[in-house]
Amino acid sequence: MATKKFLELQDYSDADLQVELEKVREQYQRMKFEHATQGLENPLALRETRRDIARLATEVRRRELAKMDEQQLARRSKIRARRRKQK
Repeated sequence: MATKKFLELQDYSDADLQVELEKVREQYQRMKFEHATQGLENPLALRETRRDIARLATEVRRRELAKMDEQQLARRSKIRARRRKQK
């Protein structure tokens, strides 16, 4: 089941997603610094922010993959198959 945050990300434009991703990453860095120096009131906010970053990055990558043509997707599949064999 899709979360509310995931559904909200569907409505963002590509540029808005990039801006939001940078903003959340900066916020996360500030929170980490603040937590290290004086402690956060709610340390679980770090986890939530990390998950928000992951959601945003996943949506950006999903859109990149959707824009790829057949040749690029085929090349990507070959590379992934080769990496699996190496393991």
